[in-house]
Amino acid sequence: MRIAIAADHEGFELKSDLATWLAQLGHAVQDFGTNSTAPVDYPDYAEAVGLAVISDGADRAILVCGSGVGAAVAANKIPGIRCSVCHDTYSAHQSVEHDNINVLALGSRVIGSALARELVTTWLNAQFTGEARHVRRLNKIRQLEEKFASRLAPEKESAK
Repeated sequence: MRIAIAADHEGFELKSDLATWLAQLGHAVQDFGTNSTAPVDYPDYAEAVGLAVISDGADRAILVCGSGVGAAVAANKIPGIRCSVCHDTYSAHQSVEHDNINVLALGSRVIGSALARELVTTWLNAQFTGEARHVRRLNKIRQLEEKFASRLAPEKESAK
């Protein structure tokens, strides 16, 4: 499988471990960085792997940040990307089987390397069921993306 992988500084070490391990398993791994623990912004890496997936340069992608949450939020802003944080095996397989997620987000401050490998294995082995109810729901998600693609969400940032 062609797997894009990236992380911010908090996820660098876990990302590096996963990238090496996945390559050893025979996957074609595209590492989009970061390449150190120097602080960076996770949205840049979420965009890189998201674009790899939607351009058909990767079959799936993995993002790692401290909690997985910020990376998932950023990735889900890209139309066509369905990203979820999964820190248990049920969510890892169910997210593909029912929601056909194409990006897995992991939190390096939440899980260790052994569990991350187990989750990635479960996620990669899962297949979308294609059941009518799941297809219907994914079509509704696609409609939401199209409906709101041209609208800007109101910003609620105190930093403005």
